Amino acid sequence: MASLILFVFFILGSLLNLLKWAVIISAIISWLVAFDVINLRNRAVYSISRFLDAVTAPLLAPLRRVIPPLGGVDITPIILFLIIVGVQSFLLYPLRGALLSLLG
Repeated sequence: MASLILFVFFILGSLLNLLKWAVIISAIISWLVAFDVINLRNRAVYSISRFLDAVTAPLLAPLRRVIPPLGGVDITPIILFLIIVGVQSFLLYPLRGALLSLLG
């Protein structure tokens, strides 16, 4: 049973790590597009951008309703990144330890 709990928390941790990277890469791509370093006419850039937007937009939308842009800069990806790190550090790993200690 302990190995099943470890596996589930490994999957959850890995998904949160992938989500962190998706937020970082999405923010970088949006900055590169905004500064015209890359453009969305490139099919690969467009596909990557749309995928990352589909993954991160549902999580960023509630934050964008609460947190306005500061000086035209959207800081919600930073806030989301901090929330993900907080969930990993203060919820996921302690919960795993508590469940494992309950099993003995």
